[in-house]
Amino acid sequence: MAEVLPIRLYGDPVLRKKARPVQDFSDLEELAENMVETMFEYGGVGLAAPQVGLSRRLFVAAEYALEEEEAEADEEERPKSALRNLYVMVNPRITHREGTQVGTEGCLSIPGVYSDDVPRDLQIRVEYQDVTGAPRTLEAEGYLARVIQHELDHLEGVLFLDRIPAELRRAFLEEHRAELAEMQRKAKAFLRELQTEQG
Repeated sequence: MAEVLPIRLYGDPVLRKKARPVQDFSDLEELAENMVETMFEYGGVGLAAPQVGLSRRLFVAAEYALEEEEAEADEEERPKSALRNLYVMVNPRITHREGTQVGTEGCLSIPGVYSDDVPRDLQIRVEYQDVTGAPRTLEAEGYLARVIQHELDHLEGVLFLDRIPAELRRAFLEEHRAELAEMQRKAKAFLRELQTEQG
């Protein structure tokens, strides 16, 4: 049975590290199942390995048969019955980008904080491997393209906060300063706890 993994919060150094390419695929099926379970548990549409403390170039993403506004809503509005596709992307890279979109983003590692001003490419082509290592290609646009770019950023140590245009970012960070500081405190406490457990 799939396990729900603890999600690393803003302030955890693993979220700022560039993830390492996956070469060993032997445990990926189980890891991907756990990540999908975790994503559903927390009501996300994507989850990258660094968010569960693993520096590996891998993420999972869900595509729903919903209007974009519904897909952007929280989990109560996003029924599992509307799930169209689940993607597990290993060692992904974007090979084509086209157009621009600006929209709303949040992040499971930065809970409760959202920005309506995150620019992304409108259409992308992504090449990746599946859990067996087989090569795959996906063309995505709109909301799915946004989700994939957000998760791929996690593999580069980039958060959606970094994508907010500079002229808006300072005010955004100031507005959410208390929440972000609290997350950093929790992240440090979690890391201390982990170190204690590992002796």
